[in-house]
Amino acid sequence: MLLMRWITALTLGIFASLGFSQFAAAQQSTPKPNIVFILADDLGWKDVGFHGSDIKTPNIDQLAQTGARLEQFYAMPMCTPTRAALMTGRYPLRYGLQMAVIPSAGKYGLATDEWLLPQLLKQAGYQTAIVGKWHLGHIDKKYWPHQRGFDYSYGPLIGEIDHFKHTSHGVTDWYRNNKVVKEPGYDTHLFGADAVRIINAHDPKTPLFLYLAFTAPHTPYQAPQNDLDKYKGIADPLRRAYAAQITAMDDQIGKVVEALEKRKMRDNTLIFFVSDNGGTRSNLFVGEAAVKGELPPSNGPYRDGKGSVYEGGMRVVALAKWPGRITPGVVNGMMQIVDIYPTLAGLAGAQLGKSKPLDGLDVWQTMSEGKPSARTEVVYNVEPYRAAVRQGDWKLVWTTLLPPTIELFDLAKDPAESKNLADEHPEKVKELQARIIELAKQAKPPLFLLELVRLGLSHAPEFPDLGGPED
Repeated sequence: MLLMRWITALTLGIFASLGFSQFAAAQQSTPKPNIVFILADDLGWKDVGFHGSDIKTPNIDQLAQTGARLEQFYAMPMCTPTRAALMTGRYPLRYGLQMAVIPSAGKYGLATDEWLLPQLLKQAGYQTAIVGKWHLGHIDKKYWPHQRGFDYSYGPLIGEIDHFKHTSHGVTDWYRNNKVVKEPGYDTHLFGADAVRIINAHDPKTPLFLYLAFTAPHTPYQAPQNDLDKYKGIADPLRRAYAAQITAMDDQIGKVVEALEKRKMRDNTLIFFVSDNGGTRSNLFVGEAAVKGELPPSNGPYRDGKGSVYEGGMRVVALAKWPGRITPGVVNGMMQIVDIYPTLAGLAGAQLGKSKPLDGLDVWQTMSEGKPSARTEVVYNVEPYRAAVRQGDWKLVWTTLLPPTIELFDLAKDPAESKNLADEHPEKVKELQARIIELAKQAKPPLFLLELVRLGLSHAPEFPDLGGPED
């Protein structure tokens, strides 16, 4: 009997080993996915067709209808923090980029000791390219994308440019691989054409990471005449131009998808589409281009917009599409922009050894199959004068400017954040405040404030040399 048990155990062990070996071989033989990460700039949550907008976005809608609509996906309140969180998988408070954005006069950037997403993927065998806006440091080449893991880079370095002239303060902000490029054309069209060129020239034997970061529909609200003509029925010129910018971006996304199909890369390509924050609802955050009149973005049922820690500022348009790998439908599990880093690392088989401790979580099973999310907390932001955090359905917004305010919301019942429940649930307030204080103790001083001190503007009510908070 003992001999028979030993033979049985040995046999099972051999079969198990063979099975594992076959599984490992299958994993190794499966090609790594191409990744196309598309980022819109200041897109309102409501301003896509699949959220009920009158703005025409047929290509984005098609991706949404055949992919996963990520309806509880959170970015950061503004441009620079979101892009930093995407690149690092870590909250911007960890390295001083939690507040505002890098202004055009700013001399700081994303810390060079952070191991960025393109570096991670490049080490895993990917060809890496950025087409579009960077906004993570421009004053020194050490901050530039070509020095941070991108094999190829094309587009502006700072936050806001003229969409036709490609200038900021009269200076050209348009680069290809560290060199200034002066060329005519509408920036959205140029981004799309360059992305298509990269796809057409790509060797399918090497996985591709393409970060396509549009400047649309950020201010200034500008669009080519043929796109404006599509919205003759909109009387407000700002809203007409804003809508035209979005449709122009949608057209280019369609061309990118078509290029992937022609190269027979589509079936092994994961496409993300996300906005960097909510649509702009306050003139404090429109950027350097003066805007007179009602701001056109709409965040639908969600409160406020860009620059705020309410839902309208951070719950953004988001979707993911990978044929045969992502189940189409609505995904309501919580996700945040920091989760992209570890999720892509897992899909790419990348090693995280050089990364600092991540705040992001691998949410692939939630994204692809709709399973419950590993994320149960959202850190909206922690700044010297305000903070917000969500645990489960409870969200606390704590403002310390005098007079201080404390707001508690049950997002399951009140996603519009219309009823403050702080007085009814003091223990929950205390619990979430303790979490905020814990995070604040881990935070580095905001580089934006240090920059104001450097410029001698720490007590100024406005930012005349910076043109106000831009992105």
